[in-house]
Amino acid sequence: MDLYPAIDLRGGRCVRLHQGDYGQETVYGDDPVAQAVAFAEAGAGWIHVVDLDAARTGVPENRDVVAAIVEAVDVPVQTGGGVRSIEAATALFSAGVERVVIGTAALTDPDLVRTLARTRRVAVGLDSLSGEVATDGWLVASGRTVLDVARSFADAGVDAFVVTDISRDGTLAGPDLVGLADVLGATPVDVIASGGVGSIDDLDALGAIEVDGRRLSGVIAGKAIYEGRLDVSAAVRRLAAAS
Repeated sequence: MDLYPAIDLRGGRCVRLHQGDYGQETVYGDDPVAQAVAFAEAGAGWIHVVDLDAARTGVPENRDVVAAIVEAVDVPVQTGGGVRSIEAATALFSAGVERVVIGTAALTDPDLVRTLARTRRVAVGLDSLSGEVATDGWLVASGRTVLDVARSFADAGVDAFVVTDISRDGTLAGPDLVGLADVLGATPVDVIASGGVGSIDDLDALGAIEVDGRRLSGVIAGKAIYEGRLDVSAAVRRLAAAS
């Protein structure tokens, strides 16, 4: 299981939201590029970047920052937030992003995901609120369940599902182990966990999930790292030892 340290961008700064609430924002730094470099130097195999401004509006306000992060680190970058067209995805791939996460557009334009997945590395973002997928920066309920959407992309050729429990995101209260196991059992696609990680013990719990011989492929952590509850180097070593 890979660790994906998270950099959430809003107005060019590193921030974290509490349960996806744009009104509950904590700023953790003004230099996301330096933060990405620090994560890479600590041994992270991936960097996870989200453009929160674009997630809400669809306008790629932080694309230059994403490109600068890609240029500065020698590990692959996964990024999402407001990717709702071929052009938006292509711009990120052209900037050197390894994998693009598509959330809202996966529901409004599923053919976009299928088209991109034929030639590019694409993940589908499944942002869950009580089991229902939320879109548009987690602000709009879609009326579809996480498992329904996951199954609809099982044969699309996507790299992974990024599954986020919105109610736990930014709370440090622990991940939704049962919900993640359900997604893992629903399709053969890799599953990356996000939301609620508060300690290295949570990584152990995620690593212990196994369904039909399959385990989670990765875990995204943000606030726990910024608050000093999770050390990136120690977490990478712990996950490597458990694999």
